[in-house]
Amino acid sequence: MKIGKANLANSKTAAADVWRHTLSQIPSVFGRLVYLASLRDPNTGRYEHHGLALVFSEEEANRSLRASHNQAFAEWISFNLEQQKADLDLYLSQFFENKAQVLETWLRLSPYRNLVPNSVRGLERRLYLADLEALLELLKNEYGVSAPDPNA
Repeated sequence: MKIGKANLANSKTAAADVWRHTLSQIPSVFGRLVYLASLRDPNTGRYEHHGLALVFSEEEANRSLRASHNQAFAEWISFNLEQQKADLDLYLSQFFENKAQVLETWLRLSPYRNLVPNSVRGLERRLYLADLEALLELLKNEYGVSAPDPNA
């Protein structure tokens, strides 16, 4: 079920609560992906948010966060490369530390691979990874980041 942003603000669902109190405060779609993926337990795949579970239920929190993650991913994947680059630049603008260091870490550890919702398979997953890796190559050149040492 896809819930529009305007309807979320007036709804009393867990998804509306997540949008109203958290996701609407994150200016970039990529930032929403990072946030939502951080709420997913890597061992179980369940989404956990203590405050949301207290107001609704653990199951409703999991369901709403999963749907929000899928929706944010669908939004990101619908962007063309230029829009993705602008959104990624917006996400990176929040870092006060050296952006080159952030990019070096991404190139070395590939944490962006863990941002994909569990339900995404095949072509969409490959498209996301190909687009993001192309953007990282572009940003690597833009910020003067050297390639990570494969023997490190």
